[in-house]
Amino acid sequence: VDMLRMTSSGTEASMSAIRLARAATGRTKLLKFAGAYHGHLDGLLAEAGSGLATQGIPSSPGVPEASTAATVIVPWNDPDAIDRAFAEHELAAVLAEAYPANMGLVPPADGFLELLRERATATGALLVFDEVITGFRISPGGAQELSGVLPDLTVMGKVIGGGLPAAAYGGSVELMERIAPAGDVYQAGTLSGNPLAVAAGRTALELLDDEAYARLAATTRALADGLAEAARQHGVPVQVAQTTGLLTVFFSEAPVTDYAGAQACDAERHAAWCRALLARGVYPPPSQYEAWFPSLAHTEEHLARTLEAASAAFAEVA
Repeated sequence: VDMLRMTSSGTEASMSAIRLARAATGRTKLLKFAGAYHGHLDGLLAEAGSGLATQGIPSSPGVPEASTAATVIVPWNDPDAIDRAFAEHELAAVLAEAYPANMGLVPPADGFLELLRERATATGALLVFDEVITGFRISPGGAQELSGVLPDLTVMGKVIGGGLPAAAYGGSVELMERIAPAGDVYQAGTLSGNPLAVAAGRTALELLDDEAYARLAATTRALADGLAEAARQHGVPVQVAQTTGLLTVFFSEAPVTDYAGAQACDAERHAAWCRALLARGVYPPPSQYEAWFPSLAHTEEHLARTLEAASAAFAEVA
């Protein structure tokens, strides 16, 4: 990211990045993945994850069919579906959570992000990574640093605001200079880049040094391993997906590799387990489609209390 533009929310940043991609390519169609969530922009609510998945809403009332007509949806981690989509459509952009966390955490299969990069480059489409969740969380450079796959545009949010409303999108100078007032692609926001949010974000990022990421990685591993072991001891089949700062406990006998796999999980058992945790003073994300967010604020005492409660909750739902 050589240049960026601040916004006030991830939805705003996604909307603006898509507008830029369409302007830069002269194309309209956008490829997104089933179960991915990129904000409450009309054209991106089709087969979205996060709250829509939790509530079982396929899109949202008030979203006209025309708004999603230019959105091509394919399964995550499916190379054949990618090949077909690129063969059948002239795409302006591919929009992806490089480590999706809105259908639960579903990491990319080996080579999948590289395939997206290769197909986008070969066809003149832009590759856009939504790093609103993963940016500055799973590594200083987000999912693109971990994978080594660089997108044309990056959407950022959450951590970048240090607890205040802030987000951004960025890319090469050539692309970003298309944004008004330097260029012809309009974007503006009254509170975008306001000094308070920017100061909070800069302070947070300055605190995220190598030691902080090493500690966060260790905390996440300890929590993920402990949850998996507690489930095993009580005979509850789960899959625990994890990367630094993110994890999901899927109530599934098979690994979850896409949205369909997440939908096939035992949601009722998961919900009962969450209620059992809550009754013991631990508040998990109460949806099979949401990720846990271990943080630097979580201590060894917090982990021990959580794992003790989780073990008792697994025993209750076994």
